[in-house]
Amino acid sequence: MRHYYTLDITAHDESDGTLLIKSSQPSEPAPALWFGREGMYISVSATYGPLEIALRPRLNDLLNTLKYLRPTERLSVTRRIGTGQAQVELGLAENGELLLRATIVADATGYIAMNFILTSDVRQTLYEWLGVEVDAAV
Repeated sequence: MRHYYTLDITAHDESDGTLLIKSSQPSEPAPALWFGREGMYISVSATYGPLEIALRPRLNDLLNTLKYLRPTERLSVTRRIGTGQAQVELGLAENGELLLRATIVADATGYIAMNFILTSDVRQTLYEWLGVEVDAAV
């Protein structure tokens, strides 16, 4: 069974243009997501203590996926960006929470993934930081 960790705090670093998303709940090791722009790519670093999954999907793929992502009744992954070996999986719940899975696939025998839920407020901050324009109907 998958376990999702809820992240509910954001911090924007103007000096290097990154966005940190973490939890207000004290925890060691502290899980977190870092986002940074790298030209036509977006760097995504999912950390849990010393463990890190670092991905660089295309920025336009992420923007288009988030723009057209629609809420589902059950919180589940609905869209993937990246490749078959390294991907960010995204899902949107009806209450506005964003599910995000950073995944590295070894081959048909296994994978490693970190599962996060971004609260509605954190999702909105991420959308604003990225410049995602969502239809008013969403």
